[in-house]
Amino acid sequence: MEQSEIPRTALPEDPRQRWSSLDQAARDAAYDNNAAVAVSQRWIEQRSGDSANYRKTHDTKLDLPYADVSERTAFDLYPSAEPTAPCLIFLHGGYWQRNSREAFACVAEGLGAAGWSVAIPGYSLAPQASLSEIIAEIGLAIDWLSAHGAEHGISGPLILAGWSAGAQLAAFHLNHPGVAAGLAVSGVYKLAPIRDTGLNKALQLSHTEIEALSPLRLEPARKPLTIAYGSNELPSLIHDSLALFAKRKAACAPASLLPVAGADHFSILGELSKPDGALTKAAIDLLSSL
Repeated sequence: MEQSEIPRTALPEDPRQRWSSLDQAARDAAYDNNAAVAVSQRWIEQRSGDSANYRKTHDTKLDLPYADVSERTAFDLYPSAEPTAPCLIFLHGGYWQRNSREAFACVAEGLGAAGWSVAIPGYSLAPQASLSEIIAEIGLAIDWLSAHGAEHGISGPLILAGWSAGAQLAAFHLNHPGVAAGLAVSGVYKLAPIRDTGLNKALQLSHTEIEALSPLRLEPARKPLTIAYGSNELPSLIHDSLALFAKRKAACAPASLLPVAGADHFSILGELSKPDGALTKAAIDLLSSL
């Protein structure tokens, strides 16, 4: 895949460069997407409403268990009329402790209009599950879709995508043998600072998890990955995206960087819901690199 260049324009300061001098409030603010986007609640309500409507009005196969853990470990499938069409697996965000697959059905709209299938798995949330357990569940979800997708009209190549915390999950699982390529959107790829924020109350990240589950600490998978972020994201997330791209570029791993001008952490998902959205196009472009 052709590699984009890291933007040479002025970037926001990464607050983690002076992490030791920040108080607790400043550390929490470095990852608080809801507070950083004044209209975040409006975006969330719109996404939930659009998703409820999409589930009602499209041919779906809902609540298909992929693991015997809980009602959360299940898929919502939106199969294409063509079984061999590519399929986007979308992993939702919420800092591994919020949200559900039902609230993200609308992300299927853009690629659904292009003839793709879309599969949205749920997963257990912290504190009921550790990040290691969540990671394992996503592996089981991909295993299940690889083995049973054809039974439900999905037998084409699997493109693994994730947003926010879901982007960390997607980047981690890019090496799964069932995955052809990945799209990581607005992700968190360095876990160590999370341990110093209020987010860790539920997560209780261990040193081993930080070492083993941070994409920026792992050997890059040799599969195409597009790394997208909004220009109005929190600086911590922008710098994580740039660092992951730089790491892959240094390792000669196929990667593309996609800054979405004017987008924030919530509005960027609209680029996957629209047939002509930047993320919809990025997913389609990944196929040409295979």
